[in-house]
Amino acid sequence: MGDRTQLYVGGKWVEPAGPDTITVVNAATEEPLASVPAGSREDVDRAVAAARDAFDGWSATSLEDRLACMERLHAGLVDRIEDVGRLIAEEVGMPLASATVIQGGVPAAIVKSFIDLARVFPWEEPAGASTIVREPVGVAAAITPWNYPLFQAACKAGAALTAGCTMVLKPSEIAPRASFALADAVHEAGFPPGVFNLVSGHGPVAGEALVAHPGVDMVSFTGSTATGRRIAALAAQELKRVTLELGGKSASLILDDADLEEAVDATVRQTFLNSGQTCMAWSRLIVPRPYHDEAARIARKVAEQLVVGDPLAEGTDIGPVASSQHRDKVRRYIRLGMEEGATLVTGGPEPPDGFDRGYYVRPTVFADVTNDMSIAIEEIFGPVVVIIPAEDDDDAVRIANESAYGLHGAVFSRDKARAERVARRLRTGQVDVCGVGGFNVAAPFGGYKQSGRGRELGRFGLEEYLEVKALALP
Repeated sequence: MGDRTQLYVGGKWVEPAGPDTITVVNAATEEPLASVPAGSREDVDRAVAAARDAFDGWSATSLEDRLACMERLHAGLVDRIEDVGRLIAEEVGMPLASATVIQGGVPAAIVKSFIDLARVFPWEEPAGASTIVREPVGVAAAITPWNYPLFQAACKAGAALTAGCTMVLKPSEIAPRASFALADAVHEAGFPPGVFNLVSGHGPVAGEALVAHPGVDMVSFTGSTATGRRIAALAAQELKRVTLELGGKSASLILDDADLEEAVDATVRQTFLNSGQTCMAWSRLIVPRPYHDEAARIARKVAEQLVVGDPLAEGTDIGPVASSQHRDKVRRYIRLGMEEGATLVTGGPEPPDGFDRGYYVRPTVFADVTNDMSIAIEEIFGPVVVIIPAEDDDDAVRIANESAYGLHGAVFSRDKARAERVARRLRTGQVDVCGVGGFNVAAPFGGYKQSGRGRELGRFGLEEYLEVKALALP
């Protein structure tokens, strides 16, 4: 995909109001890949107006007609799986094989999951003498991150469009091209003009204009906790509905009866997925104190076996991170961990051997970490695992729950009932029990505490885009 010079507004590709553009960079080579428009407040105004004009018609469209459009959208995304995988491998650094499946394939599965859900969802139901009716919220603003750009866009568009909302999507400026592929698929699917609109641009300009726009009824944002606070504050001026999927510092609890080799291996590999650029990464590995040193040895072995390389090359396990700014941030955290007294097991702040060009970070493991260290508290969002010793199950739960975040987690034990008891005590939105299963697109995803507000995916994700009305009928 080359340069994109237009925005998608009102069912057609239109020229942006201004000449400014955003250069998209290859994370592995630091070379320009393409450019997209840097949308302005005027562009946002046009997109919101188009969504507003389309809302009455789209919200009144029959469910079957809406789902016919969604089925065609799903087919269009399936056709683009390989292309999207390559786009995101270039922009974000996820190895191509994984990017094709996760970044390209899972978004299509998400859209299909909302189609299937809509056919059994209780759009109306009795409540005593009343009838409960679920109706679309209105115009939805969707602001998506760079780490899983189409995945997050599909979470929001799949729910919003199925619910009968119209929407404006503002993708991250670091990885915007998959959103243009989504707009192409929407156009081919024959959605009515204005139902879906795309404005690329910078967050402080296009993003803030979209959030604060009086024509927007709800905002769905995925990204950092700091930006989520800003968005919540802007939306609060008009009491807009807001859903926020924010940061994480998830814990993997390995109990004393677990298969240590298997559990540590799974935790390290899950954390290093997408070079650690995953909000649900199990970046805190909590182990019984007697097993701490052995866990560190296993983690080092796993980390050093993983192949760092060009994300487009066969056999690469870990590619670069997405930008120079992010690379520098992750390296600063690695230096900080060393300064705070944690034991550097493997990795470090230097570039991996042979990778002086590209946004590469060494896969890094720290041991002897305490829960007051910055590397145990703050989201690093890179290929960094910290190992924290715990005295027993209660102590492990305490350490896990002391985090300001609560997005994801894991519990490993040979006793599934014991693992489930521990998992139920964790203050977090999702927990994998006794192993890494496939990602469930039908289960609600979101977090406790500073990991956000609301849920995406499944029934709970769809309900974020619906209002509830009680009809007291004679």
